[in-house]
Amino acid sequence: MGFLHDGHLSLIRAARANCDCLVVSIFVNPTQFAPSEDLAKYPRDIDGDLAACEKEGVDLVFAPLPEEMFKNDKSVEIMESRISTGLCGKSRPAFFAGVATVVGKLFNIIEPDLAVFGQKDAQQARVIQKMVRDLDFCVEIQVGPIVRESDGLAMSSRNSYLSATARIQATCLSRALKIAVERYGKGEHKSDLLKAKMRDCIEESELARVDYIDIVDAFTMDPVDSIDGSVFVCLAVSLDGVRLIDNVLISAGAVPPGFLPQSLP
Repeated sequence: MGFLHDGHLSLIRAARANCDCLVVSIFVNPTQFAPSEDLAKYPRDIDGDLAACEKEGVDLVFAPLPEEMFKNDKSVEIMESRISTGLCGKSRPAFFAGVATVVGKLFNIIEPDLAVFGQKDAQQARVIQKMVRDLDFCVEIQVGPIVRESDGLAMSSRNSYLSATARIQATCLSRALKIAVERYGKGEHKSDLLKAKMRDCIEESELARVDYIDIVDAFTMDPVDSIDGSVFVCLAVSLDGVRLIDNVLISAGAVPPGFLPQSLP
């Protein structure tokens, strides 16, 4: 959705390495925001984005206006009914229909052979993979790893909203994930115990408010009681009203196509 940072640029570079013609879409999609969410203030910098794309060797930037993408009397949308229901889907019920619909439209307009998405939005990437499979879109989906700041915070456009104090405390997300990975490595596989330790870590930050902490099957995105296969450990936390998400993939077998387990700093 623009306001490009190094996480976005890593996806552009991954695509550049595999494509003869590289297109970047920049579109702040109104249909994935609820009325109470931050559409109006979502950070935008189209001039900076265009300069970054030019530097990365992008061939074409597709940056339509909302009225060009959506007619006033639109009445068709794409809905995924399983992977999208938990995690962010619980607190943002309109989000994934908005995502799937706009991505489906972008695929139809641009007709890419390959599209690259980021693991930070793991649930979103899995929804798109499922949409492509179930609706027979002729596009390969590649997933790029999460890019983090030196202190572990996952890069996000919304990080720009954080106050200085909230920015310091926001590292509680990656620290909580690291605790889960370390305790799993020491033999703790019970989800409830891992989630309790993660919550303890987050609640040490006075500004942090947990939306969810969950451990889900990496393929179905269903919650699991114990880590017996590959899972995403996922969380959403608000700091002074700024909602951030993060995840880590713990691999105990096969993983969804395009995903790779990654260490945390």
